[in-house]
Amino acid sequence: MDSLLRQDVRIPVPSRYGPTHIDGYLFLPTVAPSAVLTIHPATATPERFYFSFAEAAAARGFAVLTYGFRGVGDRSAARAHRHIRMRDWISEDMAAAGAWAEERFPDLAHSAVGHSVGGHALLLGYGGERLSGIVTIATAMVTARKIAPRSERFRVEVGLGVFGRVATRVLGYMPGSRVGLGEDLPAAALYEWTNWLRRPHFFFDDPSFDAEARASRLRTPVLALGTSDDPWATEAFIDALTDRLRLAPVTRRTIAPAELGTEAIGHLGLMRRSVAEAFWPEILDWLETRAAADNR
Repeated sequence: MDSLLRQDVRIPVPSRYGPTHIDGYLFLPTVAPSAVLTIHPATATPERFYFSFAEAAAARGFAVLTYGFRGVGDRSAARAHRHIRMRDWISEDMAAAGAWAEERFPDLAHSAVGHSVGGHALLLGYGGERLSGIVTIATAMVTARKIAPRSERFRVEVGLGVFGRVATRVLGYMPGSRVGLGEDLPAAALYEWTNWLRRPHFFFDDPSFDAEARASRLRTPVLALGTSDDPWATEAFIDALTDRLRLAPVTRRTIAPAELGTEAIGHLGLMRRSVAEAFWPEILDWLETRAAADNR
């Protein structure tokens, strides 16, 4: 961080519940940035988890925005935002972060990395109006009943879908920090997430959510990354999602643990410095290429 600057930012969020905000950080190189990168987080994953990747991107010349979703954190935050649904993160928080970055840096090329649900928002066109490239990390069309192995399917269908919903109803929030899920979550987000997981085609089967139409309109080039040992975002699940992109050019890449000299990567590992730092230049090279093409 010696050669980087980190600034606190507060991003206004126009919301159906009334004006609000999300907090984040802006990582800046000490020289003028050459492009902008916004990192959209995964469910129940704290903003600080992405700091190492943000620092690496800023060292390459990107201005990098990180942030956290409303209601994700401790139980007080989750209870205060109990009404926030997963679709509100997608259409309000993520859209606001992308719009803020574009307004702050109107003359630079913009790109985005979306991890899991963060990637869902990008593929549905919520990450900004002028993205030159999108990288999705472990973003897939997950169907709970097709998750393997059986132990993980049981954890999702019973642990999350049954006991998780019961605990949420009793406590008024999802106690993710107590059950190994990550951070605590708003009740409405947990209910909607588990509802989507029960459907054969995730949110594409939700008639109240226009996912199919939005995905089919995306034109931004996409680099869709997954790992061979991720039970949530398998190759088949990722392909099922990217197949919905009718107009966007898609590059698919699956990374095996042996490629990174490690025993496991899983759903989170591509964003961990200790696991995947050697792979990050491939991501940043792709983003730089897209930004350069956009600047011509």
